[in-house]
Amino acid sequence: MKTQKLIELLKVLMKNCKLSDRQIARRFGGSQPTVTRLRTCLEKQGFVKSYTVVPNFGKIGYKIIAFTFSSLKGYPSRERALKIVQKAKRWLEKHPNVIYAADGQGLGGRDLVMVSFHKDYDDYTKLMHDFAFEWGGVIDTFESFIANLMSELTMREFDISYLADHI
Repeated sequence: MKTQKLIELLKVLMKNCKLSDRQIARRFGGSQPTVTRLRTCLEKQGFVKSYTVVPNFGKIGYKIIAFTFSSLKGYPSRERALKIVQKAKRWLEKHPNVIYAADGQGLGGRDLVMVSFHKDYDDYTKLMHDFAFEWGGVIDTFESFIANLMSELTMREFDISYLADHI
């Protein structure tokens, strides 16, 4: 399969994964079986991780998005770091409102980032307390930037469909 055709289909799906293969075929002037074959190829090659909706977070009760940046107390050995990652994955399973967590660098020596959604400030502080208690032995500092998902000053809603125009 040509990668460009796969990317074009991926863009369409990122904007609206509810479209049927027949509807997509009509847009591109192709056939439904061809679109189905391309979709299957996207899935098998790992271009598509899952099909989901991006909700209106305010309508379902989320008022805050938090970006938490942390720095480690020191750099562990590779073996120790892999054990920490496994422990972190188990911890994150208990916190489904955390949508992303990874290592990185920036903001004055920060090594980790975590993105989470919260129903209110109390919900946010509960996660931060749990984070501090669980990871205090590994984390030196952490700081969060929290944004109001209900703000009338929001310039762009949280939605990955915008990324389709950048691929």
